[in-house]
Amino acid sequence: MIPGTFDYHRPTELSEAIGLLGRLDADARVIAGGHSLIPMMKLRLAAPSHLIDLAAIAELKGVRVEGAEIVIGAMTTQHEIIADEILATRAPILKEAALQIADPQVRYVGTLGGNVANGDPGNDMPALMMALDAHFVLSGPKGDRSVAARKYYNGPYDTAALPGEILTAVRFQAPAAGHGYAYEKLKRKVGDYATAAAAVVLTVSAGQIATCSIALTNVGDTALEAAAAAQAVVGSTLDKASLAQAVAAAEAITAPAADGRGSAEYRTKMAGVMTARALRRAFARATA
Repeated sequence: MIPGTFDYHRPTELSEAIGLLGRLDADARVIAGGHSLIPMMKLRLAAPSHLIDLAAIAELKGVRVEGAEIVIGAMTTQHEIIADEILATRAPILKEAALQIADPQVRYVGTLGGNVANGDPGNDMPALMMALDAHFVLSGPKGDRSVAARKYYNGPYDTAALPGEILTAVRFQAPAAGHGYAYEKLKRKVGDYATAAAAVVLTVSAGQIATCSIALTNVGDTALEAAAAAQAVVGSTLDKASLAQAVAAAEAITAPAADGRGSAEYRTKMAGVMTARALRRAFARATA
């Protein structure tokens, strides 16, 4: 189908975009790469009367280090994440996950902000942001505020962003040197959403897991932080018993829908399988 009529705006400054969003009617929407919004517009599931394109706002792009934090502008594309040297050396899980998003054509246009902002449970980056304990910078008419990724998602397409706010950056503490990481994703074909996926970030000390974060993709109404699963392996050498406890804890928090990717029971089991694979690979990286 063809979208309904709308007015198109392309601001070059963030302040201009915030002003437009506040001045236009409630049906105004911001657009980043457009891979979520445009299909919904074509199906007439969304019919904004104004589109505010953020692509020309230079201050929303790029990766930088601020003290102990890594900051990524919301309009940084998946392709740019893959190519970035800072991320490759200090947070390589982002590159690993970005390479599994859709296909190269989409990754050249799709952005980090677009992937995390709208609360689509099928998107890959929200789980990574939970595993990294990232915070989202939300900019609006009253200034900036920070919301933890682990508290940002309320439900499908329902987030903590307030009317008039734009997600402008992602911030997180750079993982410790020598950390282990993995993003394991099961999908039917290239470009598909995950049947189930798991992100793991961990550290190892004296052969035992010292810290661990686990988050799951597309097996619930939102990305899911698997805190109990992570705690099950802390202090262990990732022995068979602790790994089994982590898998059971990860499976316990899932509530996937049955769809073309499989039954709810199958997708729950695959969440456990992806968790085990990601833990093993992250542990191997940290102890190599």
